[in-house]
Amino acid sequence: KQKEVTTEPERQPRVFVLDFDGDIKASDTDPLRRSITAVLSVADPERDEVVVRLESGGGLVHSYGLAAAQLDRIRSKGVPLTACVDKVAASGGYMMACVADRIIASPFAILGSIGVVAQLPNFHRFLKKNDVDFEVLTAGEHKRTMTVFGENTDKGRQKFLEDLEDTHVLFKEYVGERRPAVDISAVANGDIWFGKRALDVQLIDEIKTSDEYLIEACDRADVVSVAYQRKRTLPEKLGLATSAALEHTVWRVLSAFRNQKIQ
Repeated sequence: KQKEVTTEPERQPRVFVLDFDGDIKASDTDPLRRSITAVLSVADPERDEVVVRLESGGGLVHSYGLAAAQLDRIRSKGVPLTACVDKVAASGGYMMACVADRIIASPFAILGSIGVVAQLPNFHRFLKKNDVDFEVLTAGEHKRTMTVFGENTDKGRQKFLEDLEDTHVLFKEYVGERRPAVDISAVANGDIWFGKRALDVQLIDEIKTSDEYLIEACDRADVVSVAYQRKRTLPEKLGLATSAALEHTVWRVLSAFRNQKIQ
């Protein structure tokens, strides 16, 4: 018999939604990288899109550099990438956002802060006052340019400033390559811009909340939220159960005490 040929109906385009809530160490990078790997294994560059809802005020250079590199994986595969910023994407957060093909932000979202900062206390005078010696032994002229407990020198400070400036240059180059329409010399001074002002200097492409964008996307595509959750170990599960039971017990004791007091 002749085999019956069946054709599958054409599927809807898909919008994959990823979330990144950044702290100073960009701790969300590992879940993000795993989610991106999963999405890239099924995404069609011709039809699908990735949306990252991004919230971060920045943090460690190397940590946010890795997080931004994860988003670069999406662009290198040719999958359209949109960054939605509802509250803040500054410093390292903006480094991530600028990777996207389009940046959408709410009217008062904070963006920019294209600069580098480093600060540390120094207790050398305190230790000296109390006759405490602190020695730093290094091999290599620039192995330790600034120290918390030792005496900092002008030469060490100069080298440290040079490193900061070089990091700033790399940051500006990174943004300039991904946002060529932006006048880097005008925006890379550490200033921040609220959404509407950021649009004026082309740090973003549109004023809109992530909710508006995703609701509109539902009319043209299947919107799928993607998240990575690590399977908890048995001790972790027992710890959570114990914590919940303790919280419930405390709540009951407080409720009983409150009722007694009212009576």
